[in-house]
Amino acid sequence: MKFFLDTANIEQIRQAQEMGILDGVTTNPSLMAKEGIKGKSEIMERYRTICSIVDGPVSAEVFATDYDGMIREGEELAAIDPKITVKLPCTKDGIKAVKYFSGKNIKTNCTLVFSIGQALLAAKAGATFVSPFVGRLDDICEDGVGLVAHIVNIYNYYGFQTQVLAASIRNTNHIIRCMDAGADVATCPLPAIEGLLKHPLTESGLETFVRDAEKMK
Repeated sequence: MKFFLDTANIEQIRQAQEMGILDGVTTNPSLMAKEGIKGKSEIMERYRTICSIVDGPVSAEVFATDYDGMIREGEELAAIDPKITVKLPCTKDGIKAVKYFSGKNIKTNCTLVFSIGQALLAAKAGATFVSPFVGRLDDICEDGVGLVAHIVNIYNYYGFQTQVLAASIRNTNHIIRCMDAGADVATCPLPAIEGLLKHPLTESGLETFVRDAEKMK
């Protein structure tokens, strides 16, 4: 499974890169706003900085909701760096835009996916990634990880090349369950990834080793 960091925070991206576990980054307007980034020039500069740190794909989301606007913004974003993956909503115009960029060999991430039907259309349009939102489905008492597993099964059955990118990951347990479901990628906050390191037996074992090492000095 690949790990993408779901953030626009440069320090967290650097930390994940230094750990050697970072495969890519996803962002959205909300994450940009959280970092106090305003205006087109600041947004473009932040993407350039992220691309200079990350070796893998960087999902950059369009703000437009109409087809022409998505194409215009997507082309501007794709021109920043070959690592840019144009992030498009799973709407009628968004699917049309996925098809357009697929024809231009520009990577796409079809986002805000909440059903198997949406995932199917995104794959047929040629999306590079499809992003089912696990946490948001759980919030309304639906099975987010179950949707991930359903999409994986359908894609495998029909031979779609679109990668399943599990999004809206809220905790470490989500990561493990999405891994079991066969997701290609999980995009998460850094604390959720770091949570994979935690185990009480590791902590108690290390304490024992440290105490015994002190006795030998």
